[in-house]
Amino acid sequence: MNLFNRLPGFPRTPAGKERVVLRLLPRTFLFGTLLLGVPSLVARLLVSADDTLAVTTTDIYVISLIILHWTVVFTVGIAAFIVMMMKGPAYVADAYPLPEAETLDAAHERRPHGR
Repeated sequence: MNLFNRLPGFPRTPAGKERVVLRLLPRTFLFGTLLLGVPSLVARLLVSADDTLAVTTTDIYVISLIILHWTVVFTVGIAAFIVMMMKGPAYVADAYPLPEAETLDAAHERRPHGR
């Protein structure tokens, strides 16, 4: 039993920008996270110990930006993966006979002849 029946004669689409995007995602994820964490480190080094509100506020903004960055990278990865899958080979689904399906002859016989 073959689970995947490829559609014969279907041309495969060559790989495009989605492969480049998928290759760059881990690097973008890592470097983006590190770069977005820099303001928090700078705030801890430059702000005096008495001003904890500025450090806390900076940390909150940095954490929210990092989570936003992760969400964007994940969404772009899903989109690139979907494009890559859609460019793959086409598959044929198994036939599913419908017992109540009308044939063209039966539909033509029931239709009034005036139309």
